[in-house]
Amino acid sequence: MTDQLARARLSKVLPKGMELSHFSVLNHLARKQEERTPAQLAKSFHVTRGAMTNTLSKLEAAGHIHIRPDWDDARRKFVSISPSGRQARDAALQAIAPVIGKLANKIGIEKLRATLPVLRDLRLELERDD
Repeated sequence: MTDQLARARLSKVLPKGMELSHFSVLNHLARKQEERTPAQLAKSFHVTRGAMTNTLSKLEAAGHIHIRPDWDDARRKFVSISPSGRQARDAALQAIAPVIGKLANKIGIEKLRATLPVLRDLRLELERDD
């Protein structure tokens, strides 16, 4: 429930035409600063390859990413963020920062700091392939 509420609130302030999934992929590529395959991205976001292909198609159409073939294996592709994608990601960050800041102030910075390690541990446990 918390995830759905947070997604809804953030989606409302994203730049026109940007979905939360688009921002998430752009942010991931900007942080990694290296090319990723669509399969790697799908695995990172725990979505199907088809869902990731759909997101990547929209980002490519908007000019936010570059998709190139793997010169050694034509079946594989590589994805990188474009300068336009970096600008779109930065605009999205500016749009969501006040929302996050307002929530942080209401909840309290110390409470959030205490919660983050627990959330990280929970995420790592959920990502395990037991």
